[in-house]
Amino acid sequence: MGRGTPRASPKCVKKLNYLLLSFVAAACSKGAANQPPDPSTNAPPPPVVDLDKAKTVFTQRCVPCHGATGNGDGPASAQLTPKPRNYTDKVWQASVDDAYIEKIIKLGGAGVGKSPAMPNNPDLPPEVITGLKDVVRGFNQK
Repeated sequence: MGRGTPRASPKCVKKLNYLLLSFVAAACSKGAANQPPDPSTNAPPPPVVDLDKAKTVFTQRCVPCHGATGNGDGPASAQLTPKPRNYTDKVWQASVDDAYIEKIIKLGGAGVGKSPAMPNNPDLPPEVITGLKDVVRGFNQK
């Protein structure tokens, strides 16, 4: 051997590179494991909506009291006290959240401390209740 620093064989260099890469990969994966989960990847899927069925149900069950235009002036509203909710009322729309609208659709007026004249709808699947909420919210844009 001559003077200077001894040289490693190519085989030894490959092993050292492999070990170095293994340590780097292990360190990176441990760092990622210690990171808090990204909330956007754990967000629940958007609710399924059956808007066509909801519109049909609205026509059958809601229009008699709330009216086709959501003004609370359906044909049966004249005999009701208190009068049915006017869904076009922007103040009311701003005062309630979606969960409350879905709750009153499912439980009825008595289920949320309102008029028992508003019937409950326990037979409706969640995708129709969500669709009905969307129909009610749609009156806010008129």
